[in-house]
Amino acid sequence: MATSEILVSSRANARVKQLRAAFAGQARLSGGMVAIEGDHLLEEALLSGMVLETVFVSERREVPRMVPRAVEVLRLTEEVFGSAVETRSPQGVAALMVPPAHRMEDVMKGTPLILIAAGLQDPGNLGTLIRSAEAFGASGVLTTPGTVSAWNQKALRASVGSVFRMPVVAATEVDVAGLKEWGLRLLAAVGGSDATAAQDTDFAGSCALMIGNEGAGLGAEWMGMADERVTIPCPGPVESLNAAVAGSLLLYEASRQRAAAGAAR
Repeated sequence: MATSEILVSSRANARVKQLRAAFAGQARLSGGMVAIEGDHLLEEALLSGMVLETVFVSERREVPRMVPRAVEVLRLTEEVFGSAVETRSPQGVAALMVPPAHRMEDVMKGTPLILIAAGLQDPGNLGTLIRSAEAFGASGVLTTPGTVSAWNQKALRASVGSVFRMPVVAATEVDVAGLKEWGLRLLAAVGGSDATAAQDTDFAGSCALMIGNEGAGLGAEWMGMADERVTIPCPGPVESLNAAVAGSLLLYEASRQRAAAGAAR
């Protein structure tokens, strides 16, 4: 293992500055790297085949055995390590990794079930939806302009590692409209009664589910290209559901219908 024999004690160390930039989401300064922190995310990244550039450990702990020998390892003082990571109570291990590069073709496998995050701004919501997309068998996630990055630290943690495996692709309005040429129906998730109930909506065929902004919902441009509006009937006195909750419930319904269709064949 390429472990540095010198204890890094300077915040100005080039690798430390790169790690700090990656945690801040500064792609140019981080060299396009993504930062992860903690034993669980490190393990998830390695099990998912992610390529690690550098692993950072604090002076108080051992290098995790799971780290491949070819990966550069730097040992930092507690003060320097704490200055570079985001959490208030760091576990003493972090890493720079190469983010996977996915294309539109990667989300079109089989009978596509695609989640489209159209303007989501809460990273926790996006991370949860990526997790639900993997759990319920979606083929991929598209993020439109104005949507928070899937590599935002809160989104990454909320996905609990699913972002390492679920194809996430940045898509424009033209890209989303072009899904119809692939034979996909565009479904707009909305609240209210002017829509088809989830259980009466056909999710068994190729489709893409659009989830809008937490406050404003789906914009006019997305509603205009929707083939159908779908809603979740709520018997309780609730006006709307959280975006991550609504999207997860609709993905579950899609999974249920597809499993039933498969069993009927």
